[in-house]
Amino acid sequence: MPDPHFAPTLAAAAAGSGRGASLAFLIATILIALMFDFTNGFHDTANAVATSISTRVLPARFAIVMAACLNFLGAFISTQVAKTVGTDVAQRDALTPIAVMAALLAAIGWNLLTWYYGLPSSSSHALIGGLVGAAVVQSPLRFGALKGQGIFTIVLSLILSPIIGFVVAYVIGTGLVWIFRRFKPSDVTEITSWLQRISAAFVAFSHGSNDAQKTMGVITAAILTYEGAAVGGNFHVPIWVIIASATSMGLGTSFGGWRIIRTLGMRTVKLRPLDGFAAETAAGTVIFTASQLGLPVSTTHVIAGSVMGVGARQRLSAVRWGVAGNMVTAWIFTGPITAILAAILCALFLGIGL
Repeated sequence: MPDPHFAPTLAAAAAGSGRGASLAFLIATILIALMFDFTNGFHDTANAVATSISTRVLPARFAIVMAACLNFLGAFISTQVAKTVGTDVAQRDALTPIAVMAALLAAIGWNLLTWYYGLPSSSSHALIGGLVGAAVVQSPLRFGALKGQGIFTIVLSLILSPIIGFVVAYVIGTGLVWIFRRFKPSDVTEITSWLQRISAAFVAFSHGSNDAQKTMGVITAAILTYEGAAVGGNFHVPIWVIIASATSMGLGTSFGGWRIIRTLGMRTVKLRPLDGFAAETAAGTVIFTASQLGLPVSTTHVIAGSVMGVGARQRLSAVRWGVAGNMVTAWIFTGPITAILAAILCALFLGIGL
């Protein structure tokens, strides 16, 4: 948890060295960051509730409200992911409020576009891609401002996490089938329906523990850069940033992302409560573990990989691979597209003298 004695305020920022943008631009950047958090919430609502809704274990409205509350609570679990996002992508002096603003606007635009078309793309990919593109334009060092090892670790975690989710879900699903092999089908459905309610809550809590921290990271990085804090200084997330990010994520989740819920929960593979429990347990475990390790993962990728894992356990043809292919295509293009968009926006901001 963050150091309670370290809580930089906007007033402190105003009295800082003046590096970076004006205080007004810093405030605007923070507001845009919270807006990104909001879009992340409604874009990724499907991660926690799609499988529970598709198996009819939870009513849609109740599932979304539950996810919103647990997303909020999960955001308070740690700040390790925030530190990774704020310190391991680029040099701190490259993550000015201008660069962060450009990255966030690019990520928000991509989130809204993929939400409109019902594609469960990655908000994490979008944000990391945006930060990379903006940092290159902002810093005189260009690509030298990027931290190759940190970016490699983040990209590797983003790539491997859905694969791990696929494998874990496949194993859990297979184990459950063996455990319940002598049970009546009606008993299996009743038991696993209750278990899936718990696993859905677990996914929602885990989602908050990972995704809300990404916004905390960029807000804190922007504030520290504005203040002219030493590059090697300690990275602590102010408590007000945690509260604001958690609230924004929870509110966004409460609005739901119906287009993506239909894609992820109803169009990818037909699920039973047993399958939903296996997929959610696998996804929640992978996401929560990543949060404890400080690794930003895509909750969208992980739950999608887990859903495909339980579908493949039934039979390969149970997965609608065409829909899955559309998801993968969106995932591949997310980072490069948001990097380019953020670079253009950052160049534009600098060009008009912000």
